[in-house]
This record gives sequence, structure tokens and C-alpha cells, in this order.
Amino acid sequence: MSTKHLSGFVNIVGKPNVGKSTLMNALVGERMSIITNKPQTTRHRIVGIVSDENHQVVFSDTPGFIKDPSYEMQENMNAFVNSTFKDADVMMVVIDVTEAYDAENPLFQRLKQVEIPLFLVINKVDLVDDKKLLQTITEWQAHANFTEIVPISAINEAGTANLFDLILKYMPEGPVYYPKDQFTDRPERFFISEIIREKILLLYQQEIPYSCEVIVDGFEEDNVKKIVRIHAIIYVSRKSQKGIIIGNKGAAIKRLGTDARKDIEKFLDSRVYLELFVKIRDNWRNDDKMLKSFGYKN
Repeated sequence: MSTKHLSGFVNIVGKPNVGKSTLMNALVGERMSIITNKPQTTRHRIVGIVSDENHQVVFSDTPGFIKDPSYEMQENMNAFVNSTFKDADVMMVVIDVTEAYDAENPLFQRLKQVEIPLFLVINKVDLVDDKKLLQTITEWQAHANFTEIVPISAINEAGTANLFDLILKYMPEGPVYYPKDQFTDRPERFFISEIIREKILLLYQQEIPYSCEVIVDGFEEDNVKKIVRIHAIIYVSRKSQKGIIIGNKGAAIKRLGTDARKDIEKFLDSRVYLELFVKIRDNWRNDDKMLKSFGYKN
């Protein structure tokens, strides 16, 4: 008798900076989403696929829900989050155990209407004692009907194997949606641009990282010299931001390029020659045409 093949879609939602991307990486086992300690790191809906002979689980990591969006870009990021309520077999809401419940957050209000299996994933439990964890569980149980409540520490991968086993328990029998050796639906260029944007978040202060978008517009594999040549453009909103990105005598962008290149080489498992250029697009976060070209709108 043949073994049933289980497959389905698991959508991950939560506030910014609660560890959704770290959890996604732990579950998928690849460097799926960029991770920094700054909020609003993930801007797109990113798919990660875990397959073996008997199952295929398709995870979807979304941007953190922004309660009061300031730009059209952020409104479109929230639209990515809202879309996850429509096409999942399992919904996972990830919370930070060190943060208080936000009763006014529209995302949490929607949880009451979820009819599919709903997981509460309590992250960062390594930072609190059992009393605080039990208090958090009791508080959240009053606000939604959770199918499973799973404490984890995503950064330490503690509890993530148990979480995956529980997910499989609720997976329906289904087809193979993606080739078994595929771990994402995004092209390499997307992840390269995300690595560069991660370094911008780490190296620059205040508003600068949130005013930037990165597009890889050149990707060439030189099989003779065994090197990948990459050309990337960093878009900023104002002329003054361009100067900050470049830095005095180009020092800042040189450091950015060096840091990004090292991680891109690890990601591609190849030597990389990286060229970075900075262009100004006034108010791009409210520009329909630019938002479409950056993948925030259809």
C-alpha cells in the first residue's frame, strides 16, 4: 500500500521584529529571509519549501503588519499580510513573549475569524521564566481559539522540530506543488538584493535603510574565470541620502559592497565581483510605477 503524500501551505504572520524570518530560516534550513534587529526587514511575501518523499510544506513569510502605514509601500506590505488569510491550510501567528498583547492591532482582531488550524507560536522563550510564559499563554488564549500553542526559541532552533511535526499533523493529503529540490519560488537575484538591503540596514542609521530599495539588474556567470559578476542599483528617495550611502570618498559604499559580497559568495557558493550604484527616485515609496517595478504591486 502506497504512503499518503501530505502537502499544504503554512502562512506566518505577526508584528514586525518578532522573529518570523528567523523561524522561517529554522524551518526551511536555508537562508530564506534577511534577518536584522531592525523592524520592517521583510518587505515581500517570501515562500520557503520543505520536501521529502512523503510531504511538501510550503511556508510563507510575510512582512510584519504595520498598524499605521506612512507610505503606499507600507500599505502594500500590509496587503501581503492580508492575503495570507485567504490561501492557507495552517495559519501561524508568531509573537514575542517579551512584548505585551496589543488589543487594538487589526491583525490580531482577524485571528478570531480564522477557521483553519491556528497556531500560536511563542518566540524568544529563552528570555523569560516559566511564570511569564504561562501568563502569556493565558492572556492569548482569551483572544482566539488556537489549535496549538507552541513555545520556541527560533534563534536557537529550540522547539522548532516539534513545531514542524505538529504542522505535518494538520497537513492534508495533496499533490507536489513544486519540484522536490526547490526551496523557494524566488530567483537568485531577489535574494542577492535582499542580502545587500540587509547590509544597508546594519550599516546605516535612522531613516536611511527604510528609504532604500535594491534591484539587481546585472547577473553574469563567468565559467572561465569561475566568478559571478553582479551589478546592483540602490535607489534612494533624496539626494542627501545618496551622499550618505556613498560616504566620504566612497568609504561607506565600499564597506557595504565588501560586507554584501562576502554573504553573496556564501549564498552562491562562488566568487563574486559586485558593483553597486546609487540612484535617486524622489518619493518612490508613494510612486505607483516604482512600486510595481519593485514588486510591491501587480
